[in-house]
Amino acid sequence: MKKTEVAMIVGGSSGMGFAAAKQLHDDGIDVIIIGRQLNKLTQAKDALTGTANVDVIQADLYLNEDVERVLELINESEQHIKYMVNAAGYFNPTPFLEHTYKDYDIYADLNRAGFFISQAIANNMSTNGGGSIVHIGSMWAQQAIKATPSSAYSMAKAGLHSLTQHMAMELAEHNIRVNAVSPAVVKTPIYETFIDPKEMDAVLSTFDAFHPIGRIGEPEDIANTICFLLSEKSSWVTGAIWNVDGGVMSGRN
Repeated sequence: MKKTEVAMIVGGSSGMGFAAAKQLHDDGIDVIIIGRQLNKLTQAKDALTGTANVDVIQADLYLNEDVERVLELINESEQHIKYMVNAAGYFNPTPFLEHTYKDYDIYADLNRAGFFISQAIANNMSTNGGGSIVHIGSMWAQQAIKATPSSAYSMAKAGLHSLTQHMAMELAEHNIRVNAVSPAVVKTPIYETFIDPKEMDAVLSTFDAFHPIGRIGEPEDIANTICFLLSEKSSWVTGAIWNVDGGVMSGRN
């Protein structure tokens, strides 16, 4: 008997992850959203009003016991996790000379959690005939921006880009495709770490001209590409790092 096919979105309660979850759900795909804050998970679940199923898992990816619980749920799942989006993220610009071990570990620990969750999901996919994975990387992994010093963040995202290529090579024989998107400035709650939410629109609008297209991105802009990469429409694409950045990597105004 064929197992139910689902999508698992790590960090899917807001921002780009939620936008991807919504598009998948609107297409009739059951989704499982992993998030840190219960209130955001509840809001996300309530916002997905289609006929497909929605399940949520509350987990703090900085806590080993929570990561282990997620891995156990994946390993014991009776469903085919056919799609995965790795959207968990944190961003707080800090000058290189001021970084601490704690700052560094915030990014490294998140990468570690994503690594082993991806591994567990890839094992599920392999057992059930394959699947598609998309990591959310970053333009900062490819280009340093002085106005937003982010060496530890960028190092972690560059590692995620490299992981994407290694996974793609190793998992192709299991009918698993692995790609990544590399966004520039996108309006998501990730900036609330260092920008007052009341000033968010005003501050982020100052980055409009930084992008050749003339505006910052919306979560849906990234989700459109994520869902394309997950779908069979991109069945000959794997190991790719797609710049979804308003043209920033081609040049800046």
